Amino acid sequence: MEEDNWDIIVVGAGSAGAAFAVRSAEKGRRVLLIEAGRDYRSAEMHEAWRSPNPAVAIMEPDAIDGMMWPDLNATRTDVQEPAPYWRGKGVGGSSSVNGQIAIRPPLEDFDEWAKSGCEGWSGEEVLPYFAKLETDEEFGAAEWHGDSGPTPIFRAPREKWGAVDTALADSALAAGHPWAADVNAPHATGVSPYPINSRDSRRVSVNDAYLEGARGLPNLTILGEAGADRIVFEGNRAIGVRILIDGTPEVRYGDAIVLSAGVIHSPAILMRSGIGPREHLTAMSIDTRADLPVGRGLQDHAMASITLPLNDASGISSPHDRHTNVCVRWSSDPEERYNDLMFVSMNQSVISMATANTGAEYGAFGVWLNQTDSRGTVELSSADPHAQPVVAERMLSDDGDRARLRLGVRSLVELLDQDATQSILGGSLEECNPELFAVIDDDEALDAHLLATVADAQHGTSTCRMGGADDPTSVVDSRCRVHGFEGLHVIDASIFPSVPRANTNLASIMVGELMADRLD
Repeated sequence: MEEDNWDIIVVGAGSAGAAFAVRSAEKGRRVLLIEAGRDYRSAEMHEAWRSPNPAVAIMEPDAIDGMMWPDLNATRTDVQEPAPYWRGKGVGGSSSVNGQIAIRPPLEDFDEWAKSGCEGWSGEEVLPYFAKLETDEEFGAAEWHGDSGPTPIFRAPREKWGAVDTALADSALAAGHPWAADVNAPHATGVSPYPINSRDSRRVSVNDAYLEGARGLPNLTILGEAGADRIVFEGNRAIGVRILIDGTPEVRYGDAIVLSAGVIHSPAILMRSGIGPREHLTAMSIDTRADLPVGRGLQDHAMASITLPLNDASGISSPHDRHTNVCVRWSSDPEERYNDLMFVSMNQSVISMATANTGAEYGAFGVWLNQTDSRGTVELSSADPHAQPVVAERMLSDDGDRARLRLGVRSLVELLDQDATQSILGGSLEECNPELFAVIDDDEALDAHLLATVADAQHGTSTCRMGGADDPTSVVDSRCRVHGFEGLHVIDASIFPSVPRANTNLASIMVGELMADRLD
């Protein structure tokens, strides 16, 4: 095999890239999978990342080393200072470091994509690929599920839930939210146990599910610790990728170049290649090949939380207890918005981890915007491939988003009065959340509080948006081809027209599965 003449070069071995590379290789294509981080075998993953609770690894420096981008920061809102933005590095990408939550977006998300010009992406058309990627141990026999895919789907039984999980579920049910045993069923809404991509309470990443079993394929090569600088062109055809290995530039050539480097680094590679907003590229002293809105349109789920002081009976028994098992999807306005808000349980809060040595025990309830209109940006800080981009999420910059999150927070406060929540409390909610309760009835003050304190859900999307050639907000067409170029594709969460109403891991894997069938 000629290593400098591949059928497909895939840049990025995360959720979409690993699935796409393996399925493409299984079809007989000669695939080179390039990963900026380490290429390691499943057995070599730090044991802390196998825990049901990702905080175990996040609190352990040895586990983080090499698994995340240490110098990548983002501003969540226009008034917040930059803070670390957790993105996975190494084979498996963010599927190796996320919360192991395997929620699908509602099929309505994809119907909206199709109506907006993304031909072939309706709910009916993507559903077979969600089924193909999974083995759902509880609902695998259902027509909308799969029972033989590489990703195991598990739901913790109620007796394994934490006290905060149970309190949220029972409080929401008492408040009138319906029960939905399978959150991934079509039209599901209400209280649901989380589907989790784990087996025997141990994380299963795409490295485990896809790459590990495919390493024997003679036409799949994985090249780790090879950072991608930019695309190499011959006219308007992409013919290769310039990579850096130990600081030395090399070029790998292929018939098709696929960027699967994620919501931050796929747009960065395109911009370094001269594809992006002309004004920004000029400021970076980069010649413009195509003036496209690369890096524009960034979205994530803005989340607010309420700290819960737990009584002695409601605290965790082990750091390895699952951090969350329950969510509640609901609609702010059933006539206009569907499942646009979500309550979440947190059996251990950040405060709890920080005060573990004091004997204090805290959990939290959270609420996030499951559907958002605010959009941010990813821009280069320089043309140097070692320099991380500047990420401004601009969450809550849209007036409607602020209004809906205010509603979500106030509805969450109402749940606190339910008997199920009161039964787990061991202290004063007002003393734990003084700034929130001081402004809860004042729209303007509550907005200011939320702008200063909201977190994201690490669900970044939409920096290389998919749409028709006449859509001025889009970067790729419905076959994931970059507008105006041959042989150049983007296949990851950055192509989503908007952030879906769910965690993004399963949707990213689905994109890899689907595009392995559709790539020309």
